[in-house]
Parts: sequence; C-alpha cells; structure tokens
Amino acid sequence: MTQALNIYLAQLNPTVGAIKENAAAIAAAHARAHAAGADLMVTPELSVIGYPPEDLVMKPFFQREAEKAVHALAKLTAGEGSPAMLVGSCWVIDGALYNVVLLLDGGEITATIIKYQLPNYGVFDEKRVFKAATTLQDPIDFRGLKLGVMICEDMWFAESAAHAKVKGADMLLVPTCSPYESDKHNERLKHAKNRVLETGLPLVFVNQMSGQDELVFEGASYVLDQSGAVEVQMKAWSEQEYLTKWQKGPEGCRCITHHLERVPEGLEAIYQAMVLGLRDYVRKNHFPGVVLGLSGGVDSALSAAVAVDALGADKVDCVMMPSKYTGDESLSDAALNASLLGVNYTTIAISPGVKAFDDMLSGAFEGMEPDTTEENIQSRLRGMILMALSNKFGRMVLTTGNKSEMSVGYATLYGDMCGGYSVLKDVYKTTAFELCRWRNSHVPEGGFGPSGEVIPDTIITKPPTAELRADQRDDDSLPPYEALDDMLRCLVDDEMSAQEVVARGHSEQEVARIEHLLYIAEYKRRQSPPGVKLTRRNYGRDRRYPITNGFRSARRK
Repeated sequence: MTQALNIYLAQLNPTVGAIKENAAAIAAAHARAHAAGADLMVTPELSVIGYPPEDLVMKPFFQREAEKAVHALAKLTAGEGSPAMLVGSCWVIDGALYNVVLLLDGGEITATIIKYQLPNYGVFDEKRVFKAATTLQDPIDFRGLKLGVMICEDMWFAESAAHAKVKGADMLLVPTCSPYESDKHNERLKHAKNRVLETGLPLVFVNQMSGQDELVFEGASYVLDQSGAVEVQMKAWSEQEYLTKWQKGPEGCRCITHHLERVPEGLEAIYQAMVLGLRDYVRKNHFPGVVLGLSGGVDSALSAAVAVDALGADKVDCVMMPSKYTGDESLSDAALNASLLGVNYTTIAISPGVKAFDDMLSGAFEGMEPDTTEENIQSRLRGMILMALSNKFGRMVLTTGNKSEMSVGYATLYGDMCGGYSVLKDVYKTTAFELCRWRNSHVPEGGFGPSGEVIPDTIITKPPTAELRADQRDDDSLPPYEALDDMLRCLVDDEMSAQEVVARGHSEQEVARIEHLLYIAEYKRRQSPPGVKLTRRNYGRDRRYPITNGFRSARRK
C-alpha cells in the first residue's frame, strides 16, 4: 500500500534574539504550508532564536522566552488539517541547555531531538553554550513514518544516520544552519550523499538564508533521493518555501517532486555573499543607510557597488576627500563611478584640516622630516569626516580596506579602518579586481544596482595607490599583489610554514618580511570592524592569533 506525505521546506531568514519576530515568521510560513496542503513543515536549526546565538542563549530569561514562543507555535498545529512543524530552539532539560529540534503536532510538543555532535572549531563555539546529547537520537514516529532527524553537524558524521537506519527510519531530515564559504555547498552535498549511500535513505536538507554579523547563510536547501541524486534544489541567497511530495511504497520513501534551481558559484556566489552580509547587517541593526569614502580606487569602488546592490542607491552616500596628493584621474574616476552607481556624491577637501594639524604639531615636530605620521594624519582626518557625517545623519560608515592590506597592516588605525562594517574584509586584492570585472558584466539576482559598467575601467587598470604622498604606489611598500596574495593564502588560509611558501618560488627574505608583517598587524585587526566571512580562514571568528607573539617560522635578515 502506498502512503503519501507532503513536506514543506521553509528556508527562512531569522534574526538572532528576535524571538517574537522569528516566531511570527514561522507562523506565517505555517499558514502558507497549510494552504499548500502540507502535512509537515521543516524549518532550519534554531529557527526560533536565530543562529549563532553565542552567549545570549545563556540568559535564563532568554531561554524562558524561547520556550514560550515554542508553546505558542505548537498551538497553531491543533486545527483540523493543520500541518505539524519541526522547529529549532534552545531547550532546558533537567537544568542543562540543549540545541534541539521539536516536533509540534496536534497542538503539543510530541517529540524532542537533541543535537549529538556540537561543532567547536572555526566559527563554531557550541560546546561553550550547549550540552550534547549523551546518546544517538531515535527516529520520530510521524503519521506512520519514522523520521530520522539529524541537526546540522550530526549529518557530517556517519553514526547518526546509521543509527536512524537501524532504528527503522524511512528518511533523513537535516535542519541546519551551515554558513557560507567558498565551495561549502559542494562540501555539504558530499557529506549528505555519503549519508544517503550508506543508508539507502532519502535526505532533506533545510538551511537558513541569513546574514548574521560576520556570517552569511545562503540557504540552497535540497532533497536527495535514495541514490544520492538531487531531486529538489532550492534557491541560494533568497528566502524560499517549497512543498515536496512523497510516497512510501514497498521500496521505501520516494520524493516525487522534481525542482532544480541554479546555485551560483565562484565570483557570483562571493558577490552575493557580500551583498547579503551587508544588507542584513544594515537592515537588522536598523541603520537608515551607509556612507563611505570614494577615492577613485578599486576597493572603494567595489564597496560602493556592493552597497548599492544591497541597499539601493538612495541609501548610499559617497564622499570624495581630496588632498594635495589626490590626482586629477582619481577625482574624475570617483565622480564617474558615483554617477554610474547613481549615489549621492559630495566632495570635502581635507587640506584645511591637514594645515591645521601641521600648525598644531609644528612645535612638537620641530626639526623632524615628514614621514608616515603626516600620511596617517590625512587618513585619520578622512575617518573623522566620515564619522561626523555618520553622527549627524545616522548612516553607518563602511570601511573599504581589503584582506591583503589588513593582513600586513597596510592600513591606518582610526583612519581608513574607521567604520562600522568592512565590505572587503575577507577579499584579497586580486579577488577584488576580479569582482569588479564580474560586476561590470553582471547584475546580481536581487541586487538594486544598475546594469552595465558601474566601475570605470580606468579604476581597474591603473596602479593602486593610497595617494598619501607624492607619486606613491602600493608596490613601493608591498610586493605585487599577485605574489603577495599567494603568500598570504599560504600563510593564512593554509597555515603553511615559511619554508613551504619559499618552495613555491617566493624569495626567502620576502616571505620572512610578509610573515613578520602578518603577525605584528594582529593588534590592528583586533580593532577592525566586522565583515562577511568568504574564505576558509577569515580574520575574526576563524583565525584567532595572539597579539603578543614571538613565533616566526622564517628568520629575517
């Protein structure tokens, strides 16, 4: 006899700590699931409280509010024909706090699944706040079927799926909050397929679509059949809900719905991650818009483009702050860039401020030659101007420095590092050039910016310069960015020794210098604003090095 079941996948965008708002979004999705004829709605991990909750989840009042919200959601399942729900929340059991998924059905909480594998690496700190299940979790009985529920990390290990199979599970359900990084979608898919091939059970993977501080979650939920083939692929980078139809027969449970959305890869995915990260950071923190310095260089041009795509041109203010070292080409490039993007553009010269500081410090600096001190004063004046505009009009300041510069400290503390969010924090300089070229040929799906060229080609092709002294170029102080970025990817992303980097063809002296700069710039990075994680090792949640650090794998000459 064939048994039918309709499962509604709700790829939601919760906000950490916004329990009432998150519960309201779940309730609204449940109403749509009911209208669609669903028997069960599946939401992402910790959908009631948002992910990652960090230490907020340790507040007893917060825990009680989450429990109240879950009980209120359970009541929605009491009506005739009302679908059941799988929702994620924190949950206190015998005085201990757990990461759980609860089955809400018939107006009650009918089952509780506790997360067994708590990730405690990279960006994850779940062992800090949650207690793990002490035993593997049995499948849930639901309307004649057995549902093997694995919460996020549980899918990455074979034992939870194997246990569900032994206990008679008909399918595997994975509510998850798995953050984006380059090629992470394929890595998740590989683990999911392994679980399917090991058990012969179909698998449903429901991920959140959200920006949360330095993390973004792209959604891209999916369904795999018994062979590991993708039967349903939901959108990445947008909220989506989808009804899947299932039948259980003599050969097991089978998804009879076939629906495949395209999942962006490469530069497109990186750009979408930057857009979502900024959009949700601004929106969820209730800023009316952003303001940034537009210098006529690649980094500020790319940051402005991302901001326009994320928020709309009317919410982006760009400011050119020229000094006596600012070239005519920079002035014309910045003005054209602003015009192509359609942003509000103003010019505020810093020369009067520079003269004022020269006069104020003339006595203290008497007899001394100008050096980086005077260069940094220019940068800090620009930071002060942007913060003044932010204070006056409420728009958040965006910093525009890239990962290459921040790696070696080629940035001014309280100057160009001044701001509330860093768009390019995890973008190497060579990748920034590639993203500029990609954006000139593409409009990101859901982006608010115009089509066609938005970053003038002259900005992309001219030599990078900070323009803080006469005839200055970045390669006066740094190796060419192609070489620098290769060294940094080796030292930062892959944690290679200096000797291994030298073996790739870089000079021993240069590698030693870059490694030294990388370590001594840690104090600057600790004071830098947050920015979206894109690579395997971002500065902040991933890579946590001591500021006081005497270790070097290379000897400087």
